[in-house]
Amino acid sequence: MPALAVVGAAAAAAANCSLCFSSQHPSAQPPPSNSQPTNTVDLLAAKPTKSILEKHPLYLQTHSNLSLQFKEKILFLEIMGVDSGKALSLHPSLHTTSLHSIHSIIFFLQTKGIHQKDLPRIFGMCPQILTSNIKTHLNPVFNFLSHDLRVPDHNFRRVINKCPRLLACSVRNQLKPALFYLQRLGFKDLEALAHQDSVLLVSSVEKTLIPKLEYLVSLGLSRDEAVGMVLRCPGLFTFSVENNFKPKYEYYEKEMEGRLKELKEFPQYFAFSLEKRIKPRHMELVQSGLKVPLPQMLKTTDDEFRELITTRHAAG
Repeated sequence: MPALAVVGAAAAAAANCSLCFSSQHPSAQPPPSNSQPTNTVDLLAAKPTKSILEKHPLYLQTHSNLSLQFKEKILFLEIMGVDSGKALSLHPSLHTTSLHSIHSIIFFLQTKGIHQKDLPRIFGMCPQILTSNIKTHLNPVFNFLSHDLRVPDHNFRRVINKCPRLLACSVRNQLKPALFYLQRLGFKDLEALAHQDSVLLVSSVEKTLIPKLEYLVSLGLSRDEAVGMVLRCPGLFTFSVENNFKPKYEYYEKEMEGRLKELKEFPQYFAFSLEKRIKPRHMELVQSGLKVPLPQMLKTTDDEFRELITTRHAAG
């Protein structure tokens, strides 16, 4: 089935989905009517008309039973670069949201420095943003970035592109509790939290952050030692306990006969691939009869690692 026909079928299926949420109407207004659109997306956003739609091939290939308004929405999303079928399936309440409401959200994000070319990825990852309430949801997120994380207005785009999920999170129920928890642990660098480790702010404190810290403690570390590890390597909070921590620690403990002290000092161990980096290099060291500190074993490039082995052999 052609790609465009798939879009139409997916949209038609989404049209029959039961609604999870009622649509909300943002307060921001679209640009003045005298503004001049520069491309098809701008033209549709400014005033989607039947004549414009009927000239576009996508219009003819969408489901014939869909309303003109719904076809307008599908076409607008597709031209903007958003997979409309996927968005409507993942977020059914988008079905009842007006195109005017969607355009208001786009205009609001643009006033915050978000570029039009950023929107397909942002909406593709978080289609629920398209039905957000600007006053009660989106604006508080930008206030949080400005007041709590001290992000300058001109850096909003960089932060949102780094973690679009920020726009889909509740400030009261998610972002502020996560920031408070992280600050209590010792995360003091707000700039790093905003620009590098923002994924931690959209992580559940109870379901993600606390359990991972508790796992590290279960290895025999004190809580302060475990906290020290995540402060040195915040990425630990993003790794799966079952798929990352457990298999890598089991290999470290049983096969490498590693000491917890060295792991505590080099928490980045968990950031390396078990199959592609840890095991091959450990086996090569075993075959060579050598033992090197974890940082030298894992952080070096392939050439540096081979040179290290050659130098050690020559010295021995």
